[in-house]
Amino acid sequence: MSAAAWRVTRWILLIAFATYFLIPLAALLNFSTKDPLTRERSLAAWRALAQDPTMTEAITTSLLLAVLTVVGMVVLLVPTMIWVKLRVPRATRLVEFLCLLPLTIPALVILVGMKNVYAWVNYLVGDSPLTLAFVYVVLVLPYSYRAIDASLGSLDATTLAEAARSLGASWFTVITRVILPNIWPGVLGGAFIAVALVLGEFTIASLSHYNTLPVVIVFINKADAPESMAAALASLLFAALLLVLLSFLDRRRHHSGGK
Repeated sequence: MSAAAWRVTRWILLIAFATYFLIPLAALLNFSTKDPLTRERSLAAWRALAQDPTMTEAITTSLLLAVLTVVGMVVLLVPTMIWVKLRVPRATRLVEFLCLLPLTIPALVILVGMKNVYAWVNYLVGDSPLTLAFVYVVLVLPYSYRAIDASLGSLDATTLAEAARSLGASWFTVITRVILPNIWPGVLGGAFIAVALVLGEFTIASLSHYNTLPVVIVFINKADAPESMAAALASLLFAALLLVLLSFLDRRRHHSGGK
C-alpha cells in the first residue's frame, strides 16, 4: 500500500471511529439540552448539576474515591511488583494470579465476602462512602496490573537495580528514583483505568447504600431524565479529558527525556 493510500485509509478509519463514539455523546447532549415539555433548548439540566446538593455531593464523593483508589493502587501494587521482579521472581505467577482473581469473582460476591471486614472498617473509620476505596482498589487490580506489567516487562529492571545498588542506592531509592520513572506510562495508564472504573461503578455503591455519581445518576433519572443525562455526559467528558492529559504528560515526558 502506497503512502497516499495509507493516509486516506487512516483518515477514513479515524472518521469512522470518531463518528461511532461521537454520535452517542451528541445524543446525550441533545437530550440534556431539550426541555421535555416545551421541546425548547435550555441549559437548565446543566445548571441543576451545580445547584443540586445531592449531585454536588455525589460528584465530590466519586472524585475523592478516585483519588484514594489511585493512591491505594499505586502504593500497594507498584512497590510489590517491582520487589517481586527484582528479589522474588518465582513469585511472579502467584502475584499475577492474586491480582487477576477479581476478574473471575462477581462484584456482588466480593461485596458479600467483605461484609464482615467492613463491619470492622465502619467501626474503626466510620460509616463513610470513602471506605469504598478499599473495595475499589481490589476491583482495579487486574487492569492496573496489566498496564504496569507491560511497562515493567519492557524494562531491564534487574540491571538498573544492580547498577544503582553498586553505587550505594538504597532499595527505596531504587524503587522510587530508578525503576518508577521508567514505568511511569504504565502507572499513569493504571491510574486512568482506576479513575474510569470508580466513576462508572454502580453495583457495590448501590448495594452499600452510598450515593456515588453513578448511583445518583440512576436515582435522578427517575425524576429528571435530562439532568441525569447531563451528568452522564459530564462524567464521560471528564474521563476523556483525563485520557488527553495522560497522553499529554506521556508525550511531554518523552520530549524531556529526548532533550
